[in-house]
Amino acid sequence: MEKKEMEKGMKVVFIAGPYKAPTIYQTMWNIMEARRIALKYWALGYAVICPHSNSGLFDGGIREEPWYAGDQEFVRRSDIVVAMHGWRNSKGATAEIELAKELGKHIIFEKEEE
Repeated sequence: MEKKEMEKGMKVVFIAGPYKAPTIYQTMWNIMEARRIALKYWALGYAVICPHSNSGLFDGGIREEPWYAGDQEFVRRSDIVVAMHGWRNSKGATAEIELAKELGKHIIFEKEEE
C-alpha cells in the first residue's frame, strides 16, 4: 500500500459467512475458509475483522445474542463486507449482509474456490 493511502487510513473489511455446522469438522472448515479469505484481504492492504478468528470455538460460553450484536456492530464500523460462499445458509451472515445493504456498504461476494 502506498504511503499516501496509508495516511488516509486503511479500509476495514468484515468477513461474513457461515460458522456453525452439523459437525465439528464442518465448523472447522468454515473457520479455516474465513481465515483464508481474511488473509487474502490483509495481503491486499485492508484491515480485516474476521469473527471466525475472533471468537471461533467459543461455543457455550455465553448466549448467541451478544455474538450477533457484536458482529452487527462490526458491520456498521466496516467499509466493506465480504460475503463468503454459503452465507445464505447462515442466520448471522444473512443478517450481516442485510444490514450492510441497508447501510449502503460495499459488498463483495466471494466465489467458492475450485
